[in-house]
Amino acid sequence: MTNDYQQWQSDPLEFWRYQAQSIDWFTPPETILSQSNEGAASWFEDGEMNTCYLALDHHVLNGHGHQKALIYDSPVTGKLRSYSFQELRDETAKVAGMLVELGVKKGDTVIIYMPMIPQAAMAMLACARIGAVHSVVFGGFAAPELASRIDDAEPIVILSASCGIEVNRIVEYKPMIDAAINLANHKPTYSVVLQREEKAALLDQPIDRDWVECLDAAEAVGPVSVRGDDPLYILYTSGTTGKPKGVVRQNGGHAVALKYSMDAVYGMKHGDVFWSASDVGWVVGHSYIVYGPLLHGCTTIMFEGKPVMTPDAGAFWRVIEQHSVNAIFSAPTAFRAIRREDPDGLLVSKYDIDSLRCVFAAGERLDPSTQEWMSNTLGVPIIDNWWQTETGWPIASNLMGRESLSVKPGSATKPAPGFDVQILDDHGQPLAQGEQGNIAIKLPLPPGCLASVWNDYPRFIDSYLSDYLGYYTSGDGGYFDEDGYLFVMGRVDDVINIAGHRLSTGDIEEVIAQHPDVAECAVVAMHDDLKGELPVGFVVLNSADGQSSRIETELVGRVRQSIGAIACYQHSHLVSRLPKTRSGKVLRKVLKAMLNGENIAVPATIDDPSSLDDIKKVLL
Repeated sequence: MTNDYQQWQSDPLEFWRYQAQSIDWFTPPETILSQSNEGAASWFEDGEMNTCYLALDHHVLNGHGHQKALIYDSPVTGKLRSYSFQELRDETAKVAGMLVELGVKKGDTVIIYMPMIPQAAMAMLACARIGAVHSVVFGGFAAPELASRIDDAEPIVILSASCGIEVNRIVEYKPMIDAAINLANHKPTYSVVLQREEKAALLDQPIDRDWVECLDAAEAVGPVSVRGDDPLYILYTSGTTGKPKGVVRQNGGHAVALKYSMDAVYGMKHGDVFWSASDVGWVVGHSYIVYGPLLHGCTTIMFEGKPVMTPDAGAFWRVIEQHSVNAIFSAPTAFRAIRREDPDGLLVSKYDIDSLRCVFAAGERLDPSTQEWMSNTLGVPIIDNWWQTETGWPIASNLMGRESLSVKPGSATKPAPGFDVQILDDHGQPLAQGEQGNIAIKLPLPPGCLASVWNDYPRFIDSYLSDYLGYYTSGDGGYFDEDGYLFVMGRVDDVINIAGHRLSTGDIEEVIAQHPDVAECAVVAMHDDLKGELPVGFVVLNSADGQSSRIETELVGRVRQSIGAIACYQHSHLVSRLPKTRSGKVLRKVLKAMLNGENIAVPATIDDPSSLDDIKKVLL
């Protein structure tokens, strides 16, 4: 087999020039790579193309219009529907026409706040079709989080649905949208709502429009030509300062990278069925529910359900059998939930999953115990792959479409072509094999990675390219072993990873600190067998007034209201003081270590070592 990594190393530009030939450009690019003085990369900038055209029209025009493009499987509503490439192209063209009728032009922004329904994918592709920039916001985010994204993205239109459906409850979206618009300084021109029969919304605001009525009045429109360096979408990721960062993805590099990854990393062929059991609100949903599979001519599945309770821990196996799934991609949390409900994997035997060739896990560290259980239960390769919202596709993985390597539990295998991964100490010096340090990527980043932070290029440089000259800072720590396998051990900053969803502990601290009885607080990550990590607060009160249980309950409610249930905040430890350095910085790493039962060495910079005694007492 061809060693893609060596090919890329020997001539990076020629490698990506060749990969770019796999997509149907309107005008092929002449400039493969441009770099700023700071090292930021822009790929294929002078090429002309359209991502929606590549994902839909291209397949129709090449005789594959009848092939299944998207399967909507919703156990929470009992609905099942499939769309061919031609059907999905035609409906998306109408949604694009609806946006044009609402005044959306090339370069304008649109926020999409929708559940896992086909119209969410259509909305994303429709924006791409007319050259608009979409920003999908997960439907579980509370009004303040949505408002911050409205102010940053400044959308012309918000596209939403009346509700989302959980296992045992309905989540009304419209009240949260109205509250967010009220909080935001920027006011969108229109809010278009798709009414779901499970719970209709009251369209009582002047900007409200009914999705079906707008769609009926619209004409289908064709794809517009955009440059390779034109933005495709903004996806917000939690930052440590409280303000979310809008990761910007460019059209050209994104299409080339995802097309390549579907083949090389995931081993998919045209016509295969690829299921990413995620949500369109996250980067996995962008890359591997909507764009990647469709760009590659695969059938993709939109699953509106859970790994358990819809109806049981056999839900994944039912979907695999029913739709002849060839590969599934999900967060390790999903498989841990299945294992908890069905530890012996007995439900697998009820289904024919012979179509399944591979299982991919990402979004958080795949612990060896879960990986072993998955392998024994399913009898197919279990592939860990490591990447980030910022990169958009795997930094490291076993390349199943090339020469598959042996699996080492706990490792994401080796870096993918395009990623020159280095382990650096805090001074930016390379570390030897086996030494744990900061994972950094030598610039330039490959196609498909973030090009900037929306409307804040200086923050992009400061957040990602300023720590070590010539490197992108991943924020994760890890090491290479003697065989060149990469082990990613977790975050080195204060972003917490809850079931593959990254949330800033700073955001949670800000909410807790607003409680009138709270003097100060620190939130750190506690290991959790199911979700990977959960936030736990160490809280100092203004006075010990005997109302600790009331305050703890109120803190949980405040975090849920301000950030959303997705934060999973449930535990507060009330302490008399927090351990700090002499300069007043809270020793969060020490708190995290103590919370997780790890041995700690008292830092030399600690102001008062006795402050740790109070922490020990509350953790007993």
